[in-house]
Amino acid sequence: MEAQKVDMYLLTNAKYFESQHIPYLREKLLAMDDSKYVVLHSLNLKDPTMILVISILVGGFGIDRFIIGDVGLGIAKLLTCGGFWIWYIVDLFLIMGRTREVNFNSMQLALMM
Repeated sequence: MEAQKVDMYLLTNAKYFESQHIPYLREKLLAMDDSKYVVLHSLNLKDPTMILVISILVGGFGIDRFIIGDVGLGIAKLLTCGGFWIWYIVDLFLIMGRTREVNFNSMQLALMM
């Protein structure tokens, strides 16, 4: 893909990834052919800020973990009422990073195809 298109994509979607992943993604996107550009826009990237809000409101029930795809942890969190509220509090600090990690993994899978 052309550099301008890659830079625009990364500028628009940088909030979905950790800052240290951006150079790696840029390199991979530049090496990708234009036919995969549609695949990038069809990815279901989760907004870390929205997941944090969901975690604050209903995180004790594991809804935040279900949304990002951690179904097993979501069930465990649901059955223990947020790990007796300790896990709920810890997740308030960790959920945004985990969301960005899930987005990065989704992007890597899309780039491999």
